[in-house]
Amino acid sequence: MTNHSETTGSADAHQVTLRTPAELADALPYLLGYRPEDSIVLVALHDRGGRGRFGGRARLGIPTHPQDWLSAARQLTHGLVAGSERRGARPEEMVAYLCQEPGPGETGRQVMERLRPLAHDLRVECGLLDIPVIDALCISDGRFWSYCCDDQACCPDEGLPMGLPGTSVLAAAATYAGVQVRGTLRELRARLLPWETTAGVREQEAALDAANAALVPRMLDEAGRRAVAEETLALARQTMTRLAAAPAVTGAAPADRRDDGLLAHDEAAPLIIGLQDRTTRDRAAEWMEGDAAGPALRLWRALARRCVGPYGEHAAAPLTLAGWVAWSTGDELEAREALAMALGADPDYLFARLLHQAVNEGLDPEALRRCLRPGRPDRDRAGADESGEAEPGEGECGEDERGEGGSGEGGSAEGQAGESAVPDAVDGPKVVAQSRGTRSCTSERKAPRRRRPTPAAGAGIGPGSGRGAGTRPWASGKGPSGNGPAGRAATGETVGGEAVGGKAVGGKAGSGEAVGGEG
Repeated sequence: MTNHSETTGSADAHQVTLRTPAELADALPYLLGYRPEDSIVLVALHDRGGRGRFGGRARLGIPTHPQDWLSAARQLTHGLVAGSERRGARPEEMVAYLCQEPGPGETGRQVMERLRPLAHDLRVECGLLDIPVIDALCISDGRFWSYCCDDQACCPDEGLPMGLPGTSVLAAAATYAGVQVRGTLRELRARLLPWETTAGVREQEAALDAANAALVPRMLDEAGRRAVAEETLALARQTMTRLAAAPAVTGAAPADRRDDGLLAHDEAAPLIIGLQDRTTRDRAAEWMEGDAAGPALRLWRALARRCVGPYGEHAAAPLTLAGWVAWSTGDELEAREALAMALGADPDYLFARLLHQAVNEGLDPEALRRCLRPGRPDRDRAGADESGEAEPGEGECGEDERGEGGSGEGGSAEGQAGESAVPDAVDGPKVVAQSRGTRSCTSERKAPRRRRPTPAAGAGIGPGSGRGAGTRPWASGKGPSGNGPAGRAATGETVGGEAVGGKAVGGKAGSGEAVGGEG
């Protein structure tokens, strides 16, 4: 079998040693920050004086069709290794996880056997890069199995039960270090998805139709657009004040229901339509820190849930704002999910694309915060000269922070999101593992600055009027289209610099996630 042990001697206060497959299985939620479902997860190990210290972690959804498993394994492996190499730390070993719950009439062991070819593909792809997989685990139905250990005393055929959540040494160390394990990604996405069965769907759609018809014609000339922007921001401030004053409740779902009850249909609709204007959205993005950040995030979530029926594409603006505020306040998990969902709603939404790339590369949001804070000279000037060309280096955010190609259009946040300094490692429990008798493994750049096009007279105002018409004539600075299936962003997701490519595989959401650097 593969042993995972650690020699003592480190003075790290939060160092945790993992010695067995059971401890590796228990560690997964703490490595990712949530409990993965239907996921392939690879974890890099780096040799530090004979110790295997965990590095980048990468996740990809398990493709529905087995014929796509090999390409998914190759994508995930090459992406994680390439990202590690860019950071100058090629992995020496890997740990692989396959997480999937049984289908109807299926047992956990049957899931393990069904996924065995996928585990083999992962080991082969790592082996082709001369990186051995020291253990590959399947987690299903509350039990785990090792594909690498055939010792019945250690890893019996029926598997072993997972430990109770929160009872391991790693759980205690993570709690002490302030590491939070969320629920599942499905639960997180549910907070951002549009209503489907709620009784208010028809009323909300009718309110959106009315706001769409009333506001879009006004937004087609400059004076009307400015007036709508002020009305939108004033209503947003009023709503945020109301949300901030609401009594606290326990639990994400009750909190969302409380917020939904505080936001009327005829308030949500003009906010959603008004935020389709890019400069209005950028001004709203200034509520990113301090006392404003919490109510703003709750408002953007609530508005994303109100983008019902044919208004699904309109969710790109509030989802991007939610992702930005989450990233600015340190919640990279929600930031990645919200931005991926924004790209699913509109794959060409440039602000979401740039923020997504910045989060993926582990950049520091402070550079963008400086650009968005009220009172910055070129932010103030942007409202007066949105269609003009700004001089590179003007204002606080010059060319050094914007990357090649100069500034973003009219001081927009879209021109500021792609470049910044890489942050230091996040404090947390250091998890180390050492293998004895390791098994051999079988064989943007940014978009150029452009003048905003003048919308054609008589542009359609219905939600189905097509790209370039309707309520969103300027909302998304167009960027390169995504590779994923319609309705879902297929993008790699990383934190800490471990990049994973993002092409969707086999018609299933293929968004890869690499979470964290060493730690």
